[in-house]
Amino acid sequence: MIRYSLAIPAVGIFLLAPSISFHAQVSPPPVSTASTTAPAPSRPQTTLSEEEQARLYLIKKQFREAQDIYHHLTVEHPKNAVYWNELGIAFHNQLELEAALKCYEKSAKVDSHYADALNNIGTIYYERKKYPKAIRAYKRAIALKNDFSPFYMNLGYAYFGKKEYDDSIASFRKALDIDPDAFDISKNRSGTIIQDRSIRTDRGLFYFLLAKSFAAAGNIDRCVIYLRKARDDGYADINSAKSDPSFAKVISDPAVQEVLAPKPIEPTQP
Repeated sequence: MIRYSLAIPAVGIFLLAPSISFHAQVSPPPVSTASTTAPAPSRPQTTLSEEEQARLYLIKKQFREAQDIYHHLTVEHPKNAVYWNELGIAFHNQLELEAALKCYEKSAKVDSHYADALNNIGTIYYERKKYPKAIRAYKRAIALKNDFSPFYMNLGYAYFGKKEYDDSIASFRKALDIDPDAFDISKNRSGTIIQDRSIRTDRGLFYFLLAKSFAAAGNIDRCVIYLRKARDDGYADINSAKSDPSFAKVISDPAVQEVLAPKPIEPTQP
């Protein structure tokens, strides 16, 4: 599943007020004693541009509708890198990865400094488990925008997939240095694909590395969450946290100690 975060710009709203003209009356009309009902006020009308409508479709996960509009926009504005990138996102969310990759590559060709498109190219390679290509794409994106935590997060996942765990943990730490809430998927990150966090293999190790990242950042609450996940997933080397320098800031915390404490042996049934 692709996680996509989009910040929609303020929608232009145009209130169409009815034109009113006043005419002089020669003689006033007779006053009626019958009750009259005031006409219902007219409703304001809203107008969305094609771009705004397409982004709204993305937010609503109506990806086919978004695809149709963005396709039209790229035909009308072939030099607009954003439209090509958003069209790629629409394809991506429909799992049409080859079409998505071509759109991202077109976006990067139109604007070689568009970091989001390069990041999104990396996510295609990541999903295809071509981790070296994904890493190169992420590094190109970071070279253009080195203060954006999602790029470092994606790089960390790619290094993890390649089993280069030291580089993975360093990337996660960098993401957390930039934004302590980097792993909050509810945050708006317009135009940027963030990889699926569901790790199918080595989950215990993955959770331990996340705990290690949060521990190094001094975030006890998040550290405990992922340390407990690592323990519950059966990570065998969890006690290495006691001597790992990355856990030095949090190791004495009671919540951390509780996670690392050996489980009591349950009495056997007679």
